[in-house]
Amino acid sequence: MAQENPALTGVEVAKHNSQKDCWVIVHGRAYDVTGFLPEHPGGMTIILKYAGKDATEEFDPIHPPDTLEKYLDKSKHLGLVDMTTVVKEKELESPEERERQKRILEMPLLEQCYNLMDFEAVARRVMKKGAWGYYSSAADDEITMRENHGAFHRIWFRPKILVDVEKVDFSTAMLGAKVDIPFYVTATALGKLGHVEGEVVLTRAAHKHNVIQMIPTLASCSFDEIVDAAGPGQVQWLQLYVNKDRAITQRIVEHAEKRGCKGLFITVDAPQLGRREKDMRSKFTDPGSNVQSGQTTDNSQGAARAISSFIDPALSWADIPWFQSITKMPIVLKGVQRVEDVLKAVELGVQGVVLSNHGGRQLDFARSGVEILAETMPVLRELGLQDKIEVYIDGGARRATDIIKALCLGAKGVGIGRPFLYAMSAYGLDGVNRAMQLLKDEMEMNMRLIGATRIDELSPSLLDVRSLFNHGTTPANSLAYSVYDPLVTPGQRTGLGLADKAKAKL
Repeated sequence: MAQENPALTGVEVAKHNSQKDCWVIVHGRAYDVTGFLPEHPGGMTIILKYAGKDATEEFDPIHPPDTLEKYLDKSKHLGLVDMTTVVKEKELESPEERERQKRILEMPLLEQCYNLMDFEAVARRVMKKGAWGYYSSAADDEITMRENHGAFHRIWFRPKILVDVEKVDFSTAMLGAKVDIPFYVTATALGKLGHVEGEVVLTRAAHKHNVIQMIPTLASCSFDEIVDAAGPGQVQWLQLYVNKDRAITQRIVEHAEKRGCKGLFITVDAPQLGRREKDMRSKFTDPGSNVQSGQTTDNSQGAARAISSFIDPALSWADIPWFQSITKMPIVLKGVQRVEDVLKAVELGVQGVVLSNHGGRQLDFARSGVEILAETMPVLRELGLQDKIEVYIDGGARRATDIIKALCLGAKGVGIGRPFLYAMSAYGLDGVNRAMQLLKDEMEMNMRLIGATRIDELSPSLLDVRSLFNHGTTPANSLAYSVYDPLVTPGQRTGLGLADKAKAKL
């Protein structure tokens, strides 16, 4: 093992603070990133802001901890820094941040969150503006994001009665792995924006509840960190954005298989990043330090574009046989949006598809996964192909009734992403555990109420989908709205009761 350089001082590092000579400190070590400046996907401006300084706080939410080890030549690793000699710049707390900290102190108790939408309401108040903008944003007018949720509301149940539902079992299998409930934690980027520990929080919750976690390519934690956090026997899948450099892609796939991943989910709906205006408006951090600012990238696109610049827009059907040649993992195409492409996937022998529009973050006015599912499964059954491929959906599911509707239509499982991010951002691991338990409780109750005791009893006969394909809006009933006492999200703990008392006195 090579001897490490003697400790550098903060004064020495601070001298290297220009475009022509740029050092930064990350986790107590100095790095010469001068040559990397023009190649940085987020542009050089963000790096130059921290030239000669400690960049750890800015670095961590965006980059897996092994980024510098992987991508920066070892000759540029300058060694340990005596952090007691590094000048800590005191950043003035903004009025906005003071208000946010106050809202954190006034958060409702975790027990006051009764459904997944409650976590979103709390997260919106307590997350940093840029992090909220990244997690919550969707493409263009965000029509598709809202439609993903709304489509489930156009499906109605036809429940059976007088069925013995004392014992309910909603365990199932996905790609051969047994799970306790038919949802999985779908891939979402940049977990550390919401919680300092990032995606490993989701790993721990998934293990506790015996559900599958899909590991994202663009995680804040490294792939190995997430795998190392898994419990005994825990099943994980890999979500893959395909790199333009196929050698890199092959290394990622082979490493994932070696580490025990049980499924390869290739994202096929993102040849170019969608335009997410909420993310653009909120920016990623303050002006001048935006991850997108700089000379090499469009500085208006928020966090996502910088971290996804490697994705190959030339990916095509012709690449599928190559993927099949480099791995024995089941291959699933994530982001399929029409029945014709499902049939092509069957023809090429892939093991599954996820009917998905990327959470509404790519093409606006793409149809919801559940609508595509309702169109796809009858065609597969008519052709006798329903057992040739496993069909999943994601996007918009917020209740166990949404999961049940998807399974009735023929899905093997439902991916859920944002709600777990919101639960994690607001309440950490306890929040994610509660969110998953709420879904389990809802699942048991609603299986009983529709008259089904096992997953294999869920069928299209339990649904009325006549309204599903009607995208028209429901006319507003002004009279009903004027007398309706609306449901509310959890209130602030401090002052909530006092406000109610004050209203009662008026």
